[in-house]
Amino acid sequence: MQVSIVTPNFNGARFLEESLRSVQAQRDAGVEVEHIVIDGGSTDGSLAILERHRAAISHLVSEPDHGPASAINKGLRLATGELVGWLNADDRYRPGALRRAADWMERHPYKALCFGCCPIVDEEGIEIRRGITRFKEAFFPLSSRFTIQSINYISQPAMFFRRGALEKAGLLREDLKYAWDYDFILRLWRQGGGTHVPGPALAEFRWHPGSLSGQGYVQQFREELQAAAGDAGRFSPQVVLHRAVRWGIVTIYGLMARRRAAGAA
Repeated sequence: MQVSIVTPNFNGARFLEESLRSVQAQRDAGVEVEHIVIDGGSTDGSLAILERHRAAISHLVSEPDHGPASAINKGLRLATGELVGWLNADDRYRPGALRRAADWMERHPYKALCFGCCPIVDEEGIEIRRGITRFKEAFFPLSSRFTIQSINYISQPAMFFRRGALEKAGLLREDLKYAWDYDFILRLWRQGGGTHVPGPALAEFRWHPGSLSGQGYVQQFREELQAAAGDAGRFSPQVVLHRAVRWGIVTIYGLMARRRAAGAA
């Protein structure tokens, strides 16, 4: 099974090489990887890094775009693999992740997507926010359309989907600033549902002050609530639950932000 991975990048030189190497290492497990890199016209040294890895990149596009969703959509249009995913330039895969995902989807041929564990790491690659990760993982055994409408417990770097499901669900919504991945998951779920890949983590999500999740979590959760309401209905039980969970998470994130600010003062 060929796996297509899209990596969007814009001035992400700091972590880009580590991300690229994590994709390239997947071939060591015998996976046929189509790696598509979409650069938004970086000026920070990213292009020099990409040139060093050019032989391992299947498609490289460097031109201005309209943000991450726009860049990923460009890559998704180029993808030819049966299984597809995207890995941001500051995230990384664990060894053997794509082999495990591909094998699991072959065992579950009617599922539209699969997902696995995904620790959060800091700028140095050290795991942080373990409580948030464990909270998400608690929902894995309960996975259903109802559950995913109630809370977004899937970490995008550890998610892979069939190209056929992508073609039916459509591309990412470029009008959303933060929750285009959750909106996409909800639409994918309609094409056959999702399945959890058991075992060790598939990927690592990097949190840092410059990341999208580090800058706009309030708007992110507002957009996620709107996406859930659009999929399940504004007054559905799922959205009532989603609203309550959103309030709790935003409150916790706010307290964490104030603690960081106090520590930096």
